[in-house]
Parts: sequence; structure tokens; C-alpha cells
Amino acid sequence: MAYEVLARKWRPQQFDDVVGQEHVTRTLKNAIRNNRIAHAYLFVGPRGIGKTSVARILAKALNCVDGPTLTPCGKCDSCKEITSGTSLDVLEIDGASNNGVEQVRDLRETVKYAPTHGKFKIYIIDEVHMLSQAAFNALLKTLEEPPAHVKFIFATTEPEKILATIVSRCQRFDLRRIPVPQIAERLQMVAKAEKVKIDEDALLAIARGSEGGLRDAESALDQLISFKGTEISEDDVLSVFGLVSRRTLEQLAEDILKGDIQSLIKIVAGLDESGKDLQRLVVELMEHFRNLLVCLNVDNITEGLDLTETQVTMLKAQAKLTNTGRLLRVTEVLADVEDRMRYTLSKRTLLETALIRCARASVVVSLEEILAQINEIRGQGTGNRDQKSEVRVQAPEIGERKAESGEQAIAPVPAMVREQKLDIEVAPVGDEVRSLMERWKEVTDKVGKIAVAARSIMADIRPIRVEKDRVVLGFDPEFADEADRFRDVRSRKALEHVLGTMLKREVSVDISVVPGEPVVPQAGPPPQQAGPKGKKGKSKQDLMKDPAVQKALDVFEGSIVDVRE
Repeated sequence: MAYEVLARKWRPQQFDDVVGQEHVTRTLKNAIRNNRIAHAYLFVGPRGIGKTSVARILAKALNCVDGPTLTPCGKCDSCKEITSGTSLDVLEIDGASNNGVEQVRDLRETVKYAPTHGKFKIYIIDEVHMLSQAAFNALLKTLEEPPAHVKFIFATTEPEKILATIVSRCQRFDLRRIPVPQIAERLQMVAKAEKVKIDEDALLAIARGSEGGLRDAESALDQLISFKGTEISEDDVLSVFGLVSRRTLEQLAEDILKGDIQSLIKIVAGLDESGKDLQRLVVELMEHFRNLLVCLNVDNITEGLDLTETQVTMLKAQAKLTNTGRLLRVTEVLADVEDRMRYTLSKRTLLETALIRCARASVVVSLEEILAQINEIRGQGTGNRDQKSEVRVQAPEIGERKAESGEQAIAPVPAMVREQKLDIEVAPVGDEVRSLMERWKEVTDKVGKIAVAARSIMADIRPIRVEKDRVVLGFDPEFADEADRFRDVRSRKALEHVLGTMLKREVSVDISVVPGEPVVPQAGPPPQQAGPKGKKGKSKQDLMKDPAVQKALDVFEGSIVDVRE
């Protein structure tokens, strides 16, 4: 007897044998039970998930000697003929090779004849989207009002190519990709029946490689049995199909989350030398980080993830190393490189650069995280709050020069301020304050274009006097607290730049509450002024002992370069 491949040998023969399509089989069984059988069905889905198998089971259920029945016997002549494909009443037509209008006209001539043995004459047209438009149009009337003894069952992988007028005349069922655990479970049953010893990781590797298609998985198992015999390990699966082991995939993800670039380069080199499919690796990495996102943002992750318990445990452990923002940055990099991998000749180089970008993206602290940590430190800090002091923390990795002890720290003008070209007329020298007052709205608009945060503050501020290269601005006492916001370097430098352009010379800005002393002094060595209660401001040594400041320095690995009262 000729050898029968596993995909045909283990093809489902009953509705309950179909894997992963319970939403379809349940509906069909209820339709048979309630005698609500439609005249046309359309099964949609990717390859190898059971579209034609479900069509044959439905045909057997309708034409079985006991039918219509939920469980065709498989022993009567009708069931055997349908299984072997020799039934005169169930015609399987390949839409790719019978796509002309002439073939459809022949079909229209045959539908009028009664079935030979069974109760129904059933036409199963596979890849129905391959029919020409003329063929579809020729089929329309027959499909809408067929004889009572005729049933049509269509199957396709590309439903968008089918005319809407055809789809509207059918009951459509969308079959989905089969989950990995269900494919692995089915393969385990097949392997046991075939007396093949195969470990769990090997089954998972085959299921991953099949991309949700049970037929592809069974064909892969058949090939592995021919390659290795009755004992199959994960290494055998990986070597035959060029897949990456689950442990290697998890190690790559962990190295990305920890920013371990050296380990990433080493692993990629090993995978490339062993001939692994690097483009497939990118797709699996994207899926892994997608699973991590689900793990972080969904309470019951077993509903959103198609994974085993071991994999879920591992994901929960890795989720503790990261957050949603960082994972989104990593997935954006992987999505970009996955699209480029198919066109590049040097896949290894592209993959290595992408993984380095991922590693950097997963460890870079976002602005939201910095603000959250600062707010936390503020909430936990203690000390004298009567004296308002500004502590500038400079992180060494920013690349700026650290200020030595006693050295004045002068913040550079932001690039946007330097490059902004302002169209401002020069103020007359005779009355500069009056000119500034008259055109203060224009100054406000120009400053707001450079530093958006300063626009709202400028509405409550007015020029008081101009003293050579020093412009004094005043705040109403009611809005004195707003003056603190001009400690922002960007806002202050933007204001100085606009005023300097107008006055045609470099100027510094002092801001005072009217009446009163300046709230925010000029850049330079701070004078020791008396505080509200007659106490002097804190020195650098005092601030170093402040718990809140010390914690900020520890978190950002910084140093105090200037203290402003």
C-alpha cells in the first residue's frame, strides 16, 4: 500500500476533530440540528487551517446515510466516497484551473440534475477568488436561487478578490490561525500514534514555524521523521528549518532590556554562522515584545497570549525589567527593520544595528520618568523650605563640562534660540522703556515662538527700567510666584535674546516684584542676601546634606554646579 503523508492521514473526519475552529463548527452543527442549512457557504482564512476539511465534513454530514447528522458515520458508501474524493454528488472544483466562464456555464447546466445517491448535490470550489469576473457574473443567478437539492461551499485565502455580490449571497465564516499550544497538542497526539518520541520544545518549535497552519506543522513533522527517525529533539527542528530556539530568543530579549550590546552581537554572530533565518528572527522578536506589552498592560494575560505556562512565567519575569514606553520604542525599531530586511543584502549588519538601537532605546530614561522621579524626591525630601534655592544637577553623560569648585556655571543658549531669526526693529535710544512698553505684545509673541512655556508668564510682566546692558522687568505682587518660572534656562535666554535684538546689544534680565527686590537674580556668583526670617541662604555644603538633594544626585549620578537663592 502506498505511503500516506501525515497531513492526509490525520485529516479531520468529524466536526469535533477540527482544531482551533470551534466558532465555525459550533455554528454548522447548530444549523444542522435546527434544519437551517444555507444554500451557500464561504470559508475564509490562511492556508492549512481547515477550510477544505470543514467543507468535506459538512458534505458528509449532509449526505451521510444517517444525515443530515452532526456525526457522519464514515462507514457508508457516501462517506467513503466523499473522503476519497470519488463521490458523484460532491464535486470538488479547483478555482485556479476552472476559472473561465465556460466551466461555470457547464456547472449551471449540471445543477438542475438530482443527486445520484445522497440527499444533496454539493459543489466545493477551492480558491474561488481565482474565478474571472465573467465567471462570477455567470454564477450569480444560480448562486442566489439554486435548486433545493444544491449546496455551494466556497473556500478562499483572499476574500477581497471576490465580488461583493457573490459574498452577499453566502454565509461567510472566517477561520483563524490555530494557536501554538493547540498545534503542539495535536502534534503530540499524532507523534504518539506514530510511535515517535519528541520533546516539548521541539513541538513548540514546529508549531511556531507553522505560523498557525496545522497542515504545515504536520508536514514538518513528517519531514523530521524522515530526517531523524523516531526520536526528535529541538535541535533537530532548529537545524532543519533554520529557526531560533526559544531560549535564545528569550536571551536576546533579556539582553535588549538590560542594554547588553556585547552579548547581543555575540549571539547574532553565532546565529548567522549557523545559517539561521535572521528575517524570521526579527518577526519572532516583535511577537515576543508584543507579548511583553500585553503582560504589562493586561491583568489576565492568559486571555491575550497564545503561550504555554512556562513562557508566561518567563514573560512576567522580564516585564519587571522594563515599562510600556520603552517597549513601544523597541517595537518601533523592530517594525522598521523588518520591512527593510527583505530588501537588504547584508541582513546581519542591519540586524546588529537594529538590536543596538533597541538596546539603547530600552535603557534610555524618558522625560516622563525623570519628572516622575523628581516629583517623588520632592515629596520625600525634608529640610528648611523657607529659603527658595535653585539646584542645577548636571548628569555626566550629557557631555557638558563639569564645573570645578567655585567656578561659575553659565548655561549655553539653546540652539533654537541661537538659530531663530527675529524680525524686530531697533528701539530708539532716547526712550527705550517706553518703546518696550509700546511693543511688549510683539516681544511676547517672539519669545513665545522660542519658548512656549514663557508666553503665559509674559502677560503678567512689564519693563521697569533699562540700565545699559541690564533690563529690569516687574511682576505685580499678586503674581509673584510666577516669577519662579523664569528660572527655566530656555525661557530666560529667549527673553534676553529678543530684548537684545530689539535694543541692538547684549542684555541681561532681572525680574522684580513691584515694589521689592529681584526675585530671580542675574547669572553669576549669588550674593548672600537675608532671607524672609533674617537667615542667610543655604551654602553648597548645606545643600549637599539636604536628603532630597542628595537623593536627586544619586538618582541622576550628578553634581551641584551652582546654587541660586
